[in-house]
Amino acid sequence: MEKKSGFVALIGRPNVGKSTLMNTLIGQKIAITSDKPQTTRNKIQTVYTDERGQIVFEDTPGIHKARTKLGEYMVGVVRHTLKDVDIILWIVEASTFIGQSDMQIAENLKSLEKPVVLAINKTDKLKSKEAVLEIIEKYSKLLEFTEIIPLSALKANNTDRLLDILYKHLPEGPLYYDEDTLTDQPLRQLAAELIREKALRYLSDEIPHGIAVEIVKMKNRTKTLVDVEADIICERESHKAIIIGKAGSMLKKIATMARKDIENLMDISVNLKVWVKVRKDWRDSDIQMKNFGYNIKDL
Repeated sequence: MEKKSGFVALIGRPNVGKSTLMNTLIGQKIAITSDKPQTTRNKIQTVYTDERGQIVFEDTPGIHKARTKLGEYMVGVVRHTLKDVDIILWIVEASTFIGQSDMQIAENLKSLEKPVVLAINKTDKLKSKEAVLEIIEKYSKLLEFTEIIPLSALKANNTDRLLDILYKHLPEGPLYYDEDTLTDQPLRQLAAELIREKALRYLSDEIPHGIAVEIVKMKNRTKTLVDVEADIICERESHKAIIIGKAGSMLKKIATMARKDIENLMDISVNLKVWVKVRKDWRDSDIQMKNFGYNIKDL
């Protein structure tokens, strides 16, 4: 039997569960998650392979109104990704409320001649099937979807059915990656993102939008131990003090929790050292953004 393969873009508003869904589908944590918007900044590719073929998932930043050059870069990532994929997987929350950003996404998708699958996420929070049907009816008026599927990424409810749907609409083709590949992201970038995730989780709302993480060193000391050194970059001296915390308590908490995830990812003991540095208004500097991996010219 000819195998199927192709690229699937995950799009949606910030915080609808795109990264959680992608992690659930491939069975390992690759994309970082948090309850804060604009967690994902770059396109992140993960690879799902089984006997039917291969699906390359592309997690994109949440679609939002850009207020900085970094914001413009993130919106550009989404637009660029949609041009090159085979299927668009639009993820929404299980709610009958359809906001302005959802309306804008629907308008943008109308001009793309590609299959669009609507995934209604977080349906485990609903109390009845009638509530799901009401949501489906509302969204069906926005766009003619190829398929609509209710699911819960967190509980892995109906995710197998989602894979069936995606394979159904993918073209026949070769495997783009080796069967044991889970992501195309380098370890340095994955480690940096895991540190940023912990900062997102433990810091107050306004600070995480203004931070980046740079891996300064990643080197094996022995076969069972790797040394990792990282800088957390922020925009204000006042933010630096908050990230470090009283007697270094916050920075220690971020580093300790990040180290555990990096060890799980790399399957090796990790000696992690983290510093905090200030780069004023880096999110509006093309040079600084490029240094941290957000290069507009790459789009």
